[in-house]
Amino acid sequence: MLTENIKNPFLRVIAMGLLKIPVLRSITRWLLINVEKSQFVRNVMEWLLAILTAFILFIIIRNFVFRVADVNGHSMQPTLTHGDFVLLSRIRYWFDDPQHGDIIAFPFRGNPSEYYIKRVIGVPGDTIDFRNNRFIVNGEEEDFEFAQVDTFSGGDTAFPIIVTEGEVFVLGDNRNASKDSRYTEVGLVPKQEMLGRVTFRLWPFARIGLVSP
Repeated sequence: MLTENIKNPFLRVIAMGLLKIPVLRSITRWLLINVEKSQFVRNVMEWLLAILTAFILFIIIRNFVFRVADVNGHSMQPTLTHGDFVLLSRIRYWFDDPQHGDIIAFPFRGNPSEYYIKRVIGVPGDTIDFRNNRFIVNGEEEDFEFAQVDTFSGGDTAFPIIVTEGEVFVLGDNRNASKDSRYTEVGLVPKQEMLGRVTFRLWPFARIGLVSP
């Protein structure tokens, strides 16, 4: 078997996978056949497999585990500020549903390459209302300190609304400078569209640390 000369079992599995890919099969076979003939080829083979392994792990982690996102704009002040870099946990919602206070990222429907970062205010079954310049969740005003100011606009959504199953209602912490679920162009956010939960601030260094709900 061509892969028998590869000592590292993990790299051996990668090589076996490459042999099944038509585009890479020929060069992989050549490298494996010449492994015994040349120490140089053996070293090149192991380096290439190591680089490929690292690349595959990067893709898996980026798409399924963690992702880095930058904060663009002032809608999440004072919690997050323009220019912050944060870490999104993509694995969190594999096993759990979004909770009140979670900060999430999700794509902008008008341009999927862009995304919003907002806070979950309503989960399935919650009734959200807007009265006297305040948002009311299940009959009670929000208890977040930053929300204890008058909000000038309830957007173009007809309140009250009931959050439907599999979706959440989100708002920016800076209520008067945020485009969020109160506007129909954003609306309720489906769980399957969420890019992840903001868990950690990576930058600036002066504010590095966990981002608490």
